[in-house]
Amino acid sequence: MFYETAANAHGLKHDPFKAIVAPRPIGWIGTKAVDGRRNLSPYSFFNAVSDTPKLVMFSSSGHKDSVTNIEETGVFTCSLASRHLAERMNASSIAVPHGVDEFELAGLTPVTGRLVDAPYVGEAYAVLECQATQILRPVDIDGRESDNWVVFGQVVGVHISPEILRDGMIDMAVARPLGRMGYMDYADGGAEVFAMTRPKAG
Repeated sequence: MFYETAANAHGLKHDPFKAIVAPRPIGWIGTKAVDGRRNLSPYSFFNAVSDTPKLVMFSSSGHKDSVTNIEETGVFTCSLASRHLAERMNASSIAVPHGVDEFELAGLTPVTGRLVDAPYVGEAYAVLECQATQILRPVDIDGRESDNWVVFGQVVGVHISPEILRDGMIDMAVARPLGRMGYMDYADGGAEVFAMTRPKAG
């Protein structure tokens, strides 16, 4: 089958776009407002951008509290959403009024970063502390700004729990990072882990 996205007449039960671009890592973004109120939200449009410097990004559909807090403070955290925290990660995704603490709502322990004044999930196996570098609104092919805000941040600190370390490396079978699939589906990144070595030319 083929369809043009302008009309989006795919004829399927649900839009397949996000099921094709999958699995997507989940950025579990922790921020703090200038008045001290905490916010925790999972974003499935999230990924690493580069490793030198260490940059990550997430995209918010709509100008949500996470973006507002980062605009005001310039910092955020990203906690690893692992299988053992799946239900609490999902609980933190609920749309609630401004100022409601999703850490409390999901029964999670907020811990303040060592280098950034933003909270992260104390139960997470790994955490990235980030300083924002850019916030932008992507445009479509006609040059119109979309209702999305993309936040880039440089990782300035990394927390790793000894529980997921084996022989000096993170054991994905233990960390079991979650990936967002299409629809309401998720993937367990530790379910089937295999290695391949990049081939060398010549």
